[in-house]
Amino acid sequence: MVHELSLRVSPQQAYNEQSILAYLRQEKGITAQAVRVVRRSIDARQRTIFVNLTVRAYVHEEPPLMDFEPFVYRDVSECRPVIVVGAGPAGLFAALRLIELGMKPIVVERGKDVRERKKDLARIRPEQCVDAESNYSFGEGGAGAYSDGKLYTRSKKRGNTDRILQIFVQHGASPSILSDAHPHIGTDRLPRVIENMRGTILRCGGEVHFQTKMTEFVLEKGRVCGIIAGGQEMRASAVILATGHSARDVYRYLAATGVDIEAKGLAIGVRLEHPAELIDRIQYHNRLGRGKWLPAAEYSMVTQVGGRGVYSFCMCPGGFVVPAASGPEQVVVNGMSPSNRNGRWSNSGMVVEIRPEDGPLVLPRGETENEALSVMTLQEELERQCWLQANRLQTAPAQRMTDFVNGRLSADLNASSYAPGLIASPLHFWMPEFISTRLRDAFRLWGKQKHGFLTSEATVIGIETRTSSPVRILRDKETLQHIRIEGLFPCGEGAGYAGGIVSAGVDGERCAEAAVASLQRD
Repeated sequence: MVHELSLRVSPQQAYNEQSILAYLRQEKGITAQAVRVVRRSIDARQRTIFVNLTVRAYVHEEPPLMDFEPFVYRDVSECRPVIVVGAGPAGLFAALRLIELGMKPIVVERGKDVRERKKDLARIRPEQCVDAESNYSFGEGGAGAYSDGKLYTRSKKRGNTDRILQIFVQHGASPSILSDAHPHIGTDRLPRVIENMRGTILRCGGEVHFQTKMTEFVLEKGRVCGIIAGGQEMRASAVILATGHSARDVYRYLAATGVDIEAKGLAIGVRLEHPAELIDRIQYHNRLGRGKWLPAAEYSMVTQVGGRGVYSFCMCPGGFVVPAASGPEQVVVNGMSPSNRNGRWSNSGMVVEIRPEDGPLVLPRGETENEALSVMTLQEELERQCWLQANRLQTAPAQRMTDFVNGRLSADLNASSYAPGLIASPLHFWMPEFISTRLRDAFRLWGKQKHGFLTSEATVIGIETRTSSPVRILRDKETLQHIRIEGLFPCGEGAGYAGGIVSAGVDGERCAEAAVASLQRD
C-alpha cells in the first residue's frame, strides 16, 4: 500500500529518510518500509524554520527504482538527419528528442567537450585572458554547464518541465531534483550528466562534432538545406539553431544576410557578493546561521525603480563569482555553486530591466551598427568599459556595497571568491546612470527590508550583462520555423525564446518536434 501525505517537519527530520520514517510511525501511526520525497520546500518566513514535505510512504512494498518510466532511445544511425547547431541545453535536449522521434541528430559545437573546456576555464586566472571559442559561454553544456546547474523555472506553460528533470535524472543527476522546490545539480556534477547525454546521442547513432563553428547557412530557394561549419558543407533538410545568448558573430551574420531578427530586452547590472554566513543569518532569522541541517540560504529580491524592474538574478548560495567573458576586450561576471553549496560566499546578479527603446539612454557612445543589434551593442560597450577599468585584464572592477550606494571609491576591498582578482573602481560613476541609480535605490530599500543586507561586508562586482539574449530571431508561433526561411528552427535562449537550463531544454524539445513535423509534411 502507498500513502501520499503532506508533512510539516523540522529541518533535522526533513533530510533523513530514517527520521521521516520515525515521524510517520510516531505522528501518523504508519509503519512504512520506505519513503520517497515527492516535494520539499523550506518555510523560513518565521523564526522557527519548517520544511514542507509531500511524501509517499510504502507499506509492505518497496518503492520503484524510478518514479517515472525511463525514456527509450533507439538506433537512428540510418535515419534522416537533422542538424543541431549548439550543444547547450537547447541543443542537447533537441538531439535527444530527435532520437526519440526517429531522426538522426548531427550536433555541431564551436567549443570543446565539457572536460577539455574546463581546462581552458582554469587558465583564465593565471593567464588573465579568455579563449574566444572555449569559455564559460561556449562549449559542450553551454552557459549553464559551469553556472551552478540551477533548474528552477517559472516557464511551465510552453512544455513539460518535469520531463526535462527526469531526463537529467536518467543521465545521472540526483533524484532530489524531482522533489526540491528550487532544484539544482551543481557545477561539480553537471559535467558528468552532460557527458552521459552525449553518450546517449553517440550510442544511438547520432553525431557530435566539437570545435566545429558554423559560419553560414546553405540556402536554396528560401529553404535551408545545410550549413557551412568547420570549413565543410553539411547537408540536412532541417537545421535547429541553438547557439546560445553570447554567439554575437551569429547575430551579426543573420543581420548582414537579412535574416529577420529584432532587438530584445534583457537586464544589466552587477554581481553582489556577501559572506554566506551573513545571508544565512538574515534569511533564517538566526544569529547562528543555518545550523547543521539547513542548506545555504537563498534569497529573491524584486522591486520597481523609475518604471523599470530591479531584481536579483541567478542567486548562488555558497558559490563563486566567475569570469564569463567570451572574447577579447571583455570583462563579464556570472555566478556558480557546487552541489553542496558550502563556499564562504553567496552571490547574486543584481540587475536592471533594459528595454530596446532604452538604448539611447544607456549606450555611452550612442552607436550601433544595426537597430536589431542595439541592445547587443550596449552589452559590448559596457563589457569593454569594464575591461578598461580592469587594466585590460580579467580582474573585475569592484566596490564595497555601502561605498557604491554612497557614491565613493572604496579604499580597500573585501576578500572575494572571484579568482582572477578584484580592482577598486567607482562603478557608481562610470556605469550608466540609468542603471546605477536604480541599483542604489533598490539596495537602500532591500537594506531596510532585510537588516544587515546593505553592508560594507558585501562587494559589488562589475559587470553582469549576460542575463539573456539581446536579440530575438523571429519564428512562426505555430510551426516554430523562421518566419521566412523554411527548415530553420531558431531555438532556446540564444534565439530569444527561453531563459535558463530547463526552459531551454523545453524549447529544444519543441523545436525537435516541430522539425520532425515539418519533414513529415514534406
